[in-house]
Amino acid sequence: MICGVDEAGRGPLAGPVFAAAVILGPAHGIVGLNDSKKLSARRRDALTLQIRQCAAAWAVASASVEEIDALNILQATLLAMRRAVQALTVRPDEVWVDGNRCPELDVKAHAVIGGDGTVPAIMAASILAKTARDAVMLELHALYPDYGFDRHKGYPTAAHLEALRAHGVSAVHRRSFAPVRALLKSGEP
Repeated sequence: MICGVDEAGRGPLAGPVFAAAVILGPAHGIVGLNDSKKLSARRRDALTLQIRQCAAAWAVASASVEEIDALNILQATLLAMRRAVQALTVRPDEVWVDGNRCPELDVKAHAVIGGDGTVPAIMAASILAKTARDAVMLELHALYPDYGFDRHKGYPTAAHLEALRAHGVSAVHRRSFAPVRALLKSGEP
């Protein structure tokens, strides 16, 4: 069986990076899979429920802000991917990873550039990773409402950068990312 793997949250300035691993199986019956970025939040949520019910196996994992800062975002992303694959209740025969890099695994893996738009299992993983990360960003918004995580999910929008300048760096910001690092060096709040 093929396992699809994708990540969500490499580019934001705050919050963990997530990855999901999905084995759909031959008769999954899920209609409407696509790259999570091409779906509305409502459609992603509906598909998430279907994927969790119909997939042969699925798992979601993350790497923390501290791990991102210690390892770098690429290595933290690969770590989250490895964790997701290892958490599966069914061992895949092969892992297909969206992008150009694969985590170190004890099963055959290969990278598929653009896989989140062409391979159903990767599309499903894209959706699970995105909805899991978005849910965590809403939780972080409740803890840190000044930053607007409910709107931009931690991405470096103008509003987020302004909130960083106004309120300083929170505990959930990635200190190794250039805009956050620059604020810390400048001594602003």
